[in-house]
Amino acid sequence: MGLFKNIFKTSSPSEKKVLPWISLTHLEQLEAIQNRSHDKLQIIFKHSTRCGISGMVLNQFVYRFDLDEERVDLYYLDLLACRQLSDEVGYRFQVMHQSPQLLVIKKGEVIAHDSHGAINTIDLNRFKF
Repeated sequence: MGLFKNIFKTSSPSEKKVLPWISLTHLEQLEAIQNRSHDKLQIIFKHSTRCGISGMVLNQFVYRFDLDEERVDLYYLDLLACRQLSDEVGYRFQVMHQSPQLLVIKKGEVIAHDSHGAINTIDLNRFKF
């Protein structure tokens, strides 16, 4: 059984990785995100809780995420619960809405973004302060 675990990289529920998510639920948080992005990388993950692809991409993102909390604030935006806020994210940061979508914000601007499976091709370690 250990051989298959190593080949397929399965994990037990006790090994589940938990990220330091900050729920993005209020419009006022966007101003704070822009302000904090001058000192610390800000990441917004926009997720549709009803979409299988979005769930799969989120799980892959969690599995691959390896930045220290000291280097980044990680926001989770539930698109179904906060659709107007999601729209405002697009307007404010000049990024067309996608789902799922990842935005990387530094010095008040989006410096990288992508959607769907391409989210997991973004090398977050290259964005340093």
